[in-house]
Amino acid sequence: MTNEVSIIITLSLIIFISPLVSRYLKLPVIPIEMMLGSIAITFGLVQDNYIFTLVAELGFLYLMFLAGLEVDLKQLVKIPRRILQLGLIYVSLLYILSIVITLYFGLSRIFIIALPLVSIGLLAALKKEYKTQPWITIAITVGLIGEIISIIILTVTSAMLEFGIGLELYKTLGVLLLVFISIILLYKLFIHALWWYPEIRTFLMPEDDHLEQDIRVSMMIFFIMIALMLYLHLEVALGAFIAGSFVASFFHHNKELPTKLEHFGFGWLVPIFFIWVGSTFNLFSLLIDDLVLTSLLIAFAMIAIRFIASLVFARDYTVKVSMLLGLSHSMPLTLLIAVATLAYQNHSISEFYYLAFILASILEVLVSMLLIKVVNKYI
Repeated sequence: MTNEVSIIITLSLIIFISPLVSRYLKLPVIPIEMMLGSIAITFGLVQDNYIFTLVAELGFLYLMFLAGLEVDLKQLVKIPRRILQLGLIYVSLLYILSIVITLYFGLSRIFIIALPLVSIGLLAALKKEYKTQPWITIAITVGLIGEIISIIILTVTSAMLEFGIGLELYKTLGVLLLVFISIILLYKLFIHALWWYPEIRTFLMPEDDHLEQDIRVSMMIFFIMIALMLYLHLEVALGAFIAGSFVASFFHHNKELPTKLEHFGFGWLVPIFFIWVGSTFNLFSLLIDDLVLTSLLIAFAMIAIRFIASLVFARDYTVKVSMLLGLSHSMPLTLLIAVATLAYQNHSISEFYYLAFILASILEVLVSMLLIKVVNKYI
């Protein structure tokens, strides 16, 4: 049996049985997909394959697109000042605590960047499970602030490791700034266009749609933004997220669109990404001395600093909401893997710490999702 055929069959079976195993074990489906992916790579059922990796990356970008669908830019500019203040304090505390931990234990400087990473990609999956509970809404709003900062820092770090501090780094920062300015201008331009010509919405996404034009337009925006980020050599996840926000902001008249896009993603592309993440960690690596302990310490540190920082919300909301918010941000899965891969390729960390980060990213999802379930149900 060829490698491609084995991968296709294995992926099909894992996608099919994951919800069944999830129901039987009463665990979230995402950790199940990751664990099955790890088992599959360990026993040779899947192997490193370019097409598998490419589809998995597309699944991640689609997950970021779905996360963007939760953010209406028109509501974003109306974020209450208090939440914005608390969000900035929260993110600042994450970086302060990570600096303290890194310097106290004499760790590589890459830990200052890795420990406070925030990604709301998995919040799209949490929202699917926990619906519109208040803490989800707050977590997405605050997470957006953290993710923008994380992506900017990741982009800058990537440029620094690749080019050093010099002209190329400043060019990358300039391009990133121009992208944000262009997004603001495009947003205002589209707002005015829809004010004068509201029929644009129904022309692009007609209400009586038998050709799935709404999905076609959404995918066009999704891939155009990805192509633009690739061309500009910026973080592609940022483009996918912006595309989702654009669709949510200007095509909210189509109430069924988010559900249709979620069904497409969570039924196929997104599970492949989580299976791939699991497959990046061979279970035999657990036999490496101190790897599990180091991974647990990294995961504990990342969850702990979010728990401590999230307490700034306890006074305005409740301790339960602050705990759930901190836990929901404790799964920067892809950004953590991206930073670890970047640092390893540029010899900033050893292979041991690279594997430790990979295992820690998986453990964080497992632990955080279980704790969210417990806190949400019993506290």
